Amino acid sequence: MKRIANAFWSEDEGNVTIDWVVLMAGIVSLGFAVAATVATGAKDVTADMVEQIDDIEVASGA
Repeated sequence: MKRIANAFWSEDEGNVTIDWVVLMAGIVSLGFAVAATVATGAKDVTADMVEQIDDIEVASGA
């Protein structure tokens, strides 16, 4: 049994795949966090711009 356990723990062929999966999960999560932050900021800027445009008085030419 000890020989089987040692063989299992010394096997490292799948470790690189696991490392890449964890790395990519972190990158994707970071991307979602950045996208959510930018989306919130864009909504705020858009709302401020709409308020400013609504306050502009247009002079009539008549």
